[in-house]
Amino acid sequence: MSGRFITVTGTGKAISTPDLIIISLNLVSVGPEYESAMEKAANEIKTLRNAIVSAGHDGKALKTANFDINTEYESYQDERNNWKQKFAGYRCKHSLSLEFDFSMETLGRTLAAIASCGASPEFHISFSVKDKGAVSARLAENAVADAAQKAALLAKAAGVSLGNIQSINYNSRGELRPLSETKFEYAQPKLMKSASIDINIKPEDIENSDTVTVVWEIE
Repeated sequence: MSGRFITVTGTGKAISTPDLIIISLNLVSVGPEYESAMEKAANEIKTLRNAIVSAGHDGKALKTANFDINTEYESYQDERNNWKQKFAGYRCKHSLSLEFDFSMETLGRTLAAIASCGASPEFHISFSVKDKGAVSARLAENAVADAAQKAALLAKAAGVSLGNIQSINYNSRGELRPLSETKFEYAQPKLMKSASIDINIKPEDIENSDTVTVVWEIE
């Protein structure tokens, strides 16, 4: 070993076409008693699940992302105009998600079913990719290739040769969650209460990047 090294950080980029639709939903139920709030929440979940089944989905496809129930208070003024709070009941929030293969027809049919079911959830829509592992692999490969190209150029410019790789530090940014920048909003939810909604949009491609640091011995 020469004892001389060169350290290069490479950046890998990957562009993917969305092939997955994600509908994130929030159901909020409020009741004067714990039991009534929970019962209302259970009924709304059942209603929502039936709605997505009617749109052609498996009922098990509706997944719980988060569930919490807390006490609810409301502000009021007493006879001396002092602001106070009083117990108003229990607030139950159920966050869910529904994922399915990219299809504007299926999305339109699903939104119409959700809007007409009576549960009235808040929701937003995002576009992603199914095979996140393949995207991660492309990022790593491209990052290493970029590092190697940079190292070769630097070695040539310095009049030296690259030896064996001494270490590779893959600076992954955590769990990959590739999402398109396209935002989907429906400004008039009342118009959604039809058998299906005609939607014809093409989401932007998804761009991800990651880095890797490679150390070579210099010969």
